Amino acid sequence: MLCAKCQELVNSGAITEQYMEVGKFLLGIDKEYPLLQDVTLHNVVQEGNTLALVVGRGQREKFQSYGSRIIRAISEKFGKRSRILVLEKGISNRRFIEDLFSGMTIVTINTIWLPDGTTETKVVLEARRAQRPSLKRVKSLAQIAKRVTGISLRVEFA
Repeated sequence: MLCAKCQELVNSGAITEQYMEVGKFLLGIDKEYPLLQDVTLHNVVQEGNTLALVVGRGQREKFQSYGSRIIRAISEKFGKRSRILVLEKGISNRRFIEDLFSGMTIVTINTIWLPDGTTETKVVLEARRAQRPSLKRVKSLAQIAKRVTGISLRVEFA
């Protein structure tokens, strides 16, 4: 049961059912992993096969402790094919992008000013075949960036 205010947030779409499911799961395992008791879950975004958890500033490392068992537990609960990504809220756009593309080599990050007055952030990734992610994954990551921070990404390979 949710209180009236929380139920209103769910009904309005400000909080998704998936956010509620992940939140309940994290509350259920916080006895086993006490570091989770201090974590603030701001948002949960599913895009493609990537599940992004947006947590408070400086809390990303808590999910990587315990030998990444927390991330594995989330992955087992919400689909083994899902890739779990933990991102921080309230950090610089550059650091957010570095966290978003972790495991990939970023060559450069630039801002492009468009004639209509808007901006795009151009991210150039190293194009070695062994490291190169699929276009589907890159599009998913760009969508996550747009939904979480409002950053419009243009991803290229060099």
